[in-house]
Amino acid sequence: MAIPLEGETIQIHSYKHNGRIHRVWQETMVLKGTKNIVIGANERTLVTEADGRTWLTREPSICYFHAEHWFNIICMLREDGVYYYCNMSSPFVFDNNAIKYIDYDLDVKVFPDMSYTLLDEDEYEQHKEEMSYPSVIDQILKSNVDKLLSWIHQRRGPFAPDFIEAWTSRYQFQRKLHDND
Repeated sequence: MAIPLEGETIQIHSYKHNGRIHRVWQETMVLKGTKNIVIGANERTLVTEADGRTWLTREPSICYFHAEHWFNIICMLREDGVYYYCNMSSPFVFDNNAIKYIDYDLDVKVFPDMSYTLLDEDEYEQHKEEMSYPSVIDQILKSNVDKLLSWIHQRRGPFAPDFIEAWTSRYQFQRKLHDND
């Protein structure tokens, strides 16, 4: 598998279990790329929905993808703190200059005080039936929800106190480099 390079601009493609495209983020700058982890950042990037509707993201975000965990984490930097939107998803692959993953509907929204809400359980149950998710996928996702919640409680990964500061600084550095090109 190819590895995205630091400073490179890539897309993010979200699919559904049936293989259909769900959502595309047009531009994300790679801050770190290894075979297991990609950390990126974007701000006011164009997002295209499956039905063709488009919108711009409102705030700067740091995006965390892992090739071994069944979730990804979007850290949205707002005036009143960092909000985290965690998608239960397949591990990512990097292909044709894009991060690609399957979105499995379940989401966890984490607030600046680290309280959280599990979202879209009804959508998950509906799609599980409609798209015939295998029972092994259901088990993997449920255990990864538990893993994600333990990361939140333990302040691991993107929830660690210094994560946002470190990657926001790296993003500002990369933007200056690109502005000077």
